[in-house]
Amino acid sequence: MKDDRLLEMRVFKAVVEAGGFSAAARVLGVSQPFVSRTINALENRLGVHLLHRSTRDSRLSTEGERFLALCRTTLEQLDEAEAQIASSRSEPSGDLRVSAPLAFGMDQVVPLLPRFVRAHPKVNLRLSLSDSLVNLIEENIDVAIRMGRLQDSTLIGRKLCDLQRVVVASPVYLAEHGAPDSPDQLQHHNCLMWHGGQEHLNRWPFVVESQRREVAVRGNIGSDNGLTLFQLCVAGVGIMRCAEHLAVPAIRSNALVPLLTQYQGSDDLAITAVHLQDRQRLQRVR
Repeated sequence: MKDDRLLEMRVFKAVVEAGGFSAAARVLGVSQPFVSRTINALENRLGVHLLHRSTRDSRLSTEGERFLALCRTTLEQLDEAEAQIASSRSEPSGDLRVSAPLAFGMDQVVPLLPRFVRAHPKVNLRLSLSDSLVNLIEENIDVAIRMGRLQDSTLIGRKLCDLQRVVVASPVYLAEHGAPDSPDQLQHHNCLMWHGGQEHLNRWPFVVESQRREVAVRGNIGSDNGLTLFQLCVAGVGIMRCAEHLAVPAIRSNALVPLLTQYQGSDDLAITAVHLQDRQRLQRVR
């Protein structure tokens, strides 16, 4: 049986302390509808109105004030109990839920797992690989690997490495279509496209005459999956702007050829491991 009472307490406390549903959603890193559904479910279960809502704001009812005090006490005691247990253990244990982008996960994370599980046999690792931007609270994720700039300032982040992308194509594609000599010539080539939440990656940055420029590329095939795009690129379907961790080994093996290198600028981005603030006490997360 699923028990969401602690989650409901945290959401209710955030609504009160942040000053509203939208502000609480930003603090928690969730959607505003998720906050609304959670508070409605809590009030329905308790059979009372905890908040008096209006079009402009919400305020605590008498029952809400009492419940808020109980929430604060309960959550503080829970956090303290977890911290004490975690600090008393000499060995990490328990479930560890990790999310990572598909290509980076397969290429960089999965090869490290045999050593990790041998070093920490009491940790039950659950790895989810997806290029979708997962919500740590809604998906119950302990650690997520993010590529690019972090959008949620409430998460605790640790930089893993720099993120640089390079423009590449296979020898098969270049033999048939030739290589672009300048960023503008990409308009005459089939570029492999992202769709879904990663569509901003279809604007490729370059440095032309000491000025940063973005070129909106086009192509007849797209995916929300980076590994799919990489495999299509190697197969000669089109040109791709690919993360270095995939591109560099393929370039060394002559499976891909770097393009427009004289126009390449620094991405000034990173690959970061992030987690919620209340998870940093857990040894398995650290």
